[in-house]
Amino acid sequence: MNQFDHEIHSFPSTPSQEFLEIIFTLNQENTPEVGSLGSIEHLRQLIKLSSYQFYVVKDNEITGFIICFREKSSYDSPNYKFFSNTESKFLYIDRIAIKDLFRRQGIGKTFYDLIEKIAITKEVPLCCEVNTLPENLISTKFHEDFGFKKIGSREYED
Repeated sequence: MNQFDHEIHSFPSTPSQEFLEIIFTLNQENTPEVGSLGSIEHLRQLIKLSSYQFYVVKDNEITGFIICFREKSSYDSPNYKFFSNTESKFLYIDRIAIKDLFRRQGIGKTFYDLIEKIAITKEVPLCCEVNTLPENLISTKFHEDFGFKKIGSREYED
């Protein structure tokens, strides 16, 4: 149990349909801060390609999740590919989603602390992207406070 009274778990090795539906819905509720997923099957493939996935639970309810990738994945995200082209080794935070009701309670920081420990242990840089359109000042400040530095930018047509 953590100070914010949530439990952190790794994703199940074979997630149930119900688990995937909960994670998918949570992802979609967090767009545009995280990229939209076309289907639960898309989510299933994303999980299979990823290296680390964690979720938090409070009172038997999934309240957030994080999905991360290491280098050399066949993940086709343009943002992931940016780091693949600039870093030989890295740990990439692809998406983090937290239910509205549970935001600003330390879940994001706890996820990042956990992922940072993995990156330090593996001796790799920790990478992510922050959407700037629409502008997300809370996320930008969070990442700056966590020590992230801007190394590039990209505009998307959509």
